[in-house]
Amino acid sequence: MSEFNVNSPQWNDMNQLIIMGKANISNNVVEFNTNEGMIRISLSNVGVRFQLGKAREHNYEMIKNEPQVIETVLESYDDKSIISAGDYKLIIEHSPFNFVLTKLDKVIQSTPKDGHFVRQYRLPPLTKIEDKWFMSFELGSSEPVYGLGEKWGKLDKRGQLIRSFNHDALGVNAEISYKNVPFAWSPSGWGLFVHTPAPVTHGVGFAPWSQRSYGLFVEDNYADIFLLHADSSADMLDLYTHITGKAPTPPDWSFGVILSKAYYKDVPELMSTAKAVREHNMPCDVITLDGRAWQDTDTRFAFEWDKSRYDNPAKVINDLKAMNFKVCIWEYPMISVENDLFDTLDKKGWLIKDKRTGKSFQYDWDMSAFGEVLTPLPKSGILDFTHPEAYEFWCESHKPLFDLGIDMIKADFGEQIEDENMLAHNGESGQALHNIYTLLYNRCVYEAAQRYSKNGPFLFSRSAWIGSQNYPSQWGGDPQADWGGLAASIRGGLSWGLSGSPFYATDVGGFYKDTRDAELFVRWIQASVFSAHMRLHGIGQREPWAYGEAAEVCANQALKLRYKLLPYIQKTAQQATASGLPVQRAMVLAFPEDKAAWHFEDQYMFGDDLLVVPCLQPGGEVEFYLPEGNWKMMNDNQNRSFTGGKVHQLTLQLSEIAVFALVGKTIPLGAEIEHTDEVDSIATITDYWTV
Repeated sequence: MSEFNVNSPQWNDMNQLIIMGKANISNNVVEFNTNEGMIRISLSNVGVRFQLGKAREHNYEMIKNEPQVIETVLESYDDKSIISAGDYKLIIEHSPFNFVLTKLDKVIQSTPKDGHFVRQYRLPPLTKIEDKWFMSFELGSSEPVYGLGEKWGKLDKRGQLIRSFNHDALGVNAEISYKNVPFAWSPSGWGLFVHTPAPVTHGVGFAPWSQRSYGLFVEDNYADIFLLHADSSADMLDLYTHITGKAPTPPDWSFGVILSKAYYKDVPELMSTAKAVREHNMPCDVITLDGRAWQDTDTRFAFEWDKSRYDNPAKVINDLKAMNFKVCIWEYPMISVENDLFDTLDKKGWLIKDKRTGKSFQYDWDMSAFGEVLTPLPKSGILDFTHPEAYEFWCESHKPLFDLGIDMIKADFGEQIEDENMLAHNGESGQALHNIYTLLYNRCVYEAAQRYSKNGPFLFSRSAWIGSQNYPSQWGGDPQADWGGLAASIRGGLSWGLSGSPFYATDVGGFYKDTRDAELFVRWIQASVFSAHMRLHGIGQREPWAYGEAAEVCANQALKLRYKLLPYIQKTAQQATASGLPVQRAMVLAFPEDKAAWHFEDQYMFGDDLLVVPCLQPGGEVEFYLPEGNWKMMNDNQNRSFTGGKVHQLTLQLSEIAVFALVGKTIPLGAEIEHTDEVDSIATITDYWTV
């Protein structure tokens, strides 16, 4: 879509939607005959819904609570229709289709007013392009737009061209990302949500199309578009997560530190690392066996331990439990053709098929990303989660692992439905299945944890789509181990939170191209203390002492603070479940009335009361904005006061973290512990920071 030139004949000759005749109303849904078939429009108490084309057969339960259509009055004329319901009014002109939505006579959204010399509209108000739909919406001058999933660049998506399509992004440096959601919103009170598994392209004031319009391109025969309205940004997230589901509160232990590495090569390395953690008094709750740590790469994935390294997995797990560790293990939904399980699932018809042959599709990995960095992976089948029996098999297969004592699954990958020749049991293929596959995968593994985990369900997934917030949590995948990787990872988490998913973690220290930069490692740890979840992970050691004595001292100091903040974190997580507010809140969300604050996109509120300024460059210099009020910095030996409504600069010592609270606030603190099993409840308060 980005290659189209709005001044070209392609756009001039587009068949704009025209309503044919007068509208009809049935059960408060208004139906129009058009030159592209029937369309349906309905009003609820939260906005308007446009249903374009024939509804899809499969909805995948992306919507938990549909907005209820309310009593509607239709005034139908030859040239226009007026639809009224509650306080809303939708005025539609017929030729070409264009609209204005108002509430109590205030305009909420409309077709763009961006005109053109040779036609009425620069972008088509509504049109069908081959078997896809395009619709455009008004953008006010400099109006910001947020959401659209985990994105690494500016939180304000104005000016960007974004495609909601999950990728194995191999980092955090481009537009592509692992977690995408076709949901965007403006602080002025409107939101757009496309209820679809299909790719969606968003030209958000994208100048090659129109810098003053939002162009929405739904790559499917059916487009189900919600135009939502809410009085505040917080209300918008509450509304969206009411429709698509609230994230459940994760178990207490998950808020502790998760230690990982790609990867612990054998039992002696794993156990020596676990012992060293306790010997160094490093606060930590979970240790992770990544993919190659417990599986044979040539034959994975098959829920089986590599017998050449793990002759007694139960003893390994019990020994880790004796040191008060929870245990996380890795998986992906791919089965090597070298494993007998592939043949078993192939015969049952439980793998994604190849349309051309009718046989199980064999996925060939792009080896350009492997070599020295990652182990080459075998040709594999892909489990078909649309097959009820395959879904149940995958879910039940986790039981022996949880019975063994595993506490948590790292559900990796899920972006591999890439070929149009891939065919699922339910008849979906290619792009229609691509994004939704990851939701089915997340759901299946989370349900396994709900059934079988002894310590409460918790999941780390890398890829996500609409509704994945129902299966917490997610982590941002594979950042480059440098300062840009740190900054982009923070923005990715904030953007994901602005998209309705409250729980997130990064790969602390960076995943690849690690140069043993002790200062970067410490700053990454310090920033991640103030995130929903915290995992140290990458290629190479991520234990603090691996970066030197000074780094270990500063890192452990930060980790101890994390554990003292557990009562505050738990309270914030419960609030996220109730409201849809993320644990990490971008300034636009936290301070909706202070537009100056919105421009500081690398700082954020952690819950209601703590303002976090990550250090994103060597040397300790930070520049930040504090909203109105009198602020104090946490653990500030100088006990300085900082006046709000202005920009400040500081140079931090390596041990210092720029975290602020307003004078008069009281922050609950817990005991100084090294793992959550040391206390009956992480909600127990032993002290306060009275600002």
